[in-house]
Amino acid sequence: MGGIGKTALAVETAHRARAQGWFPGGTLFVDLRGYDADPVTADQAVLALLDALGVRGQDLPPTTDRQYDAYRTLLAEQQDRMLLILDNASDPSQYLPLLPGTDHHRVLITSRDRPDALPVRLIDLGTLDPDDSAALVSRALHDTDERDDRPTLEPDALRQLGDLCGHLPLALQIAAAMLRRRRHRSIASLVAEIKETGDPTNVLDNGSRGTDQYGRSLVLRPVLETSYRRLPSDQARLLRLLALAPGTETGTEAVGALADLDEETTLALLEDLAATYLVTPVREGEGAAPAVRWRLHDLVRAYGVGVVAGDMELREEGEAARARVLEFYCRWADAADDRLRWRPGMANPERFGDRGEALAWFDGERAGLVAAVGWAREERFSDAAVRLAECLSEYLDWRRYFDDWITVAGAAREAAHGAGDRRSEAGTWNNLGLALLESGRAEEAIEAHTRARNLCQDADDRRSEATAWNNLGLALRRAGRAEEAIDAHTRARDLYQDADDRHSEAIAWNNLGLALLESNRAEEAIEAHTRARDLYQDADDRHREATAWNNLGLALLETGRAEEAIEAHAAALGAFEEFEDWYRAGTAFQNLAIAHETAHRPADARLCWLQAIDAYTRANAPADAAKARIYAAQLA
Repeated sequence: MGGIGKTALAVETAHRARAQGWFPGGTLFVDLRGYDADPVTADQAVLALLDALGVRGQDLPPTTDRQYDAYRTLLAEQQDRMLLILDNASDPSQYLPLLPGTDHHRVLITSRDRPDALPVRLIDLGTLDPDDSAALVSRALHDTDERDDRPTLEPDALRQLGDLCGHLPLALQIAAAMLRRRRHRSIASLVAEIKETGDPTNVLDNGSRGTDQYGRSLVLRPVLETSYRRLPSDQARLLRLLALAPGTETGTEAVGALADLDEETTLALLEDLAATYLVTPVREGEGAAPAVRWRLHDLVRAYGVGVVAGDMELREEGEAARARVLEFYCRWADAADDRLRWRPGMANPERFGDRGEALAWFDGERAGLVAAVGWAREERFSDAAVRLAECLSEYLDWRRYFDDWITVAGAAREAAHGAGDRRSEAGTWNNLGLALLESGRAEEAIEAHTRARNLCQDADDRRSEATAWNNLGLALRRAGRAEEAIDAHTRARDLYQDADDRHSEAIAWNNLGLALLESNRAEEAIEAHTRARDLYQDADDRHREATAWNNLGLALLETGRAEEAIEAHAAALGAFEEFEDWYRAGTAFQNLAIAHETAHRPADARLCWLQAIDAYTRANAPADAAKARIYAAQLA
C-alpha cells in the first residue's frame, strides 16, 4: 500500500547490492510518478535513461522507436551487470517498454498495484512489527539529537504511537518529524492528541512539514486519496462500506451483507481491492481453499470513515449497510445459538448441521459480533444489538471469552435501559452477572442478579424471576454465602415447578446440590443432583446431564463412596468430550484424579491430572492447566 516504504527498501537494497559488487555496471533509477496527476510515460522515461547512459544532444535518436532501439542496444552491449529501478509504477504500460530485453541485467519495480497478468516475481510488503516501529522512531529521534531520551523514558507511549500509526513507515516517519519539532513535549502528548481526534491522518498531516529524502511530501491523506480515487465506482463503494464494518477482520459473507451483493460478486471485488493493497486477505485454516477474511489497514479504515462522514448521501448509504450487516449477524448468531442449545425434540436450526459448525462460525465472526453489539448505544440499533448480545452469551461462556461477554452484556444493558425495556434489561443484567461471576467478581455478580430479580418482580415475570433467583444463588455460593444460596436456589426451583418447567427445574436442583454440599449437607446434595440428573435424562439433555453426573460425583466422594464417585465422573467425562466442552472435561478429569487418589490409585490419578492439563489447555484456561500440572508433578 502507499506509504509502506517501497522506495526506501528498493534504494537501500540497491546500495547494499552495489556495495557487495553485484552490479559493477551501476544502477539506473526512474521515478515513474504513477500516482501523481501526470504520471511519467515510458516514452518520457526512456529519454531520462538514455541521458543517464550518456546519450544526449546530437546523439539522441530523433524518433521514439529509434530511442528504444538505442536504449536496448546499449544495455545488450553492456558487459557489466546493471540494476534498473523503476519506482512508483501504476500501470504496466509505464515499464514494459523499458525492460532490457536481456536476462543479463536486473529490474526492480515498485507499485501499489499487483500486476497479476504478468509473470513477474511479486514481493508483498506488510507493515512493520511493533518492535521495528519503535526502533524506527527511536532511531529517527536519536540521529537528530543523541540527547533525545524520550523513547527510553516513554516506552509505553512509544508503542502506543506505533499502534496509532498502524505501523506504517510513512506515518511513523511523519510522527518522528512532529516529535522533532515538538522537542520539549512528550511522546504521550502526541498520542493523546491523536486519540482525542480519532483520526491519525488529521493530526499527522496537520502537524507535518517538509519532504522525505526522495523529495516527497510527508503527508498521509493524499497518498490514501490517490489510491481511492483511482478505483472503479463499485470497488470504491465496497471499500467505503468495509471501513464501516464492525471488527478488524470481516468474512466475505458479512462484507456481502454490508454491500448488499451476492458472495461471488463480493469476492471478486475484494480480490480486486487486494490487488491494489487497500484490502488484505487473511487466510484461515489449511488446504487448497482455506477460509479468507478481509482486513483494512487502520489508516485506510479511518480514511474511509472520513469519506463517508463528509457526504450526506454516503452517510445514508453507510447507515443502510450497517443495518444490513447487523441483521445478517442477528440471523446467523440466532441460528448458531439455537444449535449450541439444541437437544432432541427441538426444531433443527437452519444452516448449522452440528455444534462444531456453529462454534466455527462464532469463532470466525467473534470480533465483528462483539463490535456490532457496541452499536447498541445508538438508539436505532439498540433492539437488534440487545438481541445479538443474548445470542452470544452461550457461545462466549462456552469458549470462556469472559471479557468479551462482560463488554457485550454491558452494552446491551445500557441499550435496554435507555429504551425503557425493563424485561430486556432484566435479561441483560442476568447475562452481565453470569459473566462477572465467571471473571471472579462475585460481589458485582450478586448486585447484577439482584437488579435482575427486582426488575422481574416489578414486571410480574415469574419465569424470568426464577432464572434471576437461580443465578443469584450461584453468585452467593461463590461469595461464600452458602445458606443464602440454598434459599435462592430453592425459590428458583419452586417457581420453575409452579411453571411446570421441568428442564429449568433440573438446573435449579443441580445448583441447589452444590450449595448443599458447600454447607456440609452431602446426603441432601446427592439427592438434589440425582433429581437433576433424572430430569435432564427425561429432557434428553446429555450435556447438562453430564454436569449433574459430575456434581453427583463430588457429593458421593464427600460421603466416602469413592468408587461410585469415579463412575459418576466417568459418565460426565464421556459427554463433555462428545460435546467438545473441554473446560468441563478438564474439571471431570480433575475430579476423577481426586477420586482415584482417595481410592489409593496414584498412577490413575496422575494420568487423569495429565489429561486435565490437555483439556484445560484446549479450553483456553491456562491457570487451571498450570494447577493441574503441579498436582501431576507431585504424583510423578
